[in-house]
Amino acid sequence: MSARRKYTNATFTKRVDHQAGRRRPARAMKEPAICKDCGSFYANRRWTTGIAAWRDQSVTCQTPNVTICPACQQRRTGEPRGFVYLDGEFVDANLKEIQLLLRNESERAEEDNPLARILNWKYGETHNLAVSTTTEHLAQRLGRALEKAFGGNTDYDFSHENKLARVSWQRD
Repeated sequence: MSARRKYTNATFTKRVDHQAGRRRPARAMKEPAICKDCGSFYANRRWTTGIAAWRDQSVTCQTPNVTICPACQQRRTGEPRGFVYLDGEFVDANLKEIQLLLRNESERAEEDNPLARILNWKYGETHNLAVSTTTEHLAQRLGRALEKAFGGNTDYDFSHENKLARVSWQRD
């Protein structure tokens, strides 16, 4: 029995993120550049942390352009790319330890990618704690760190259309 459905390329292709580049400029930034808010340095099409990275580059003869990095722009607009939701009685009992773990993990992630940062913390509205991040990868990393350190159940939800990650962690 033959199938009557006609298969096309559109049937098997990966869903495309239509709005991923909406804030991306048409051209790359002029190099070198330095962020006036956080001090991140842009050279060789990559953001790195601090002025020490600028001194190590071969472009030291040029003065850096002063600009705002994408993470600081995202902080100003307040549009997160990841959420980490924490629920359960364990969160209230160990809030300081959990905050310390999340801050330390965020700082470690920022060494690799200075554009990955925690945007804000919200306490007690619908979840015990809700943390929003600038990248979906940082939200995943924070969820894995919570699960590794404290156990509990972690659920990862992704929205492929607008590059958003929601990580829910719960422990009673």
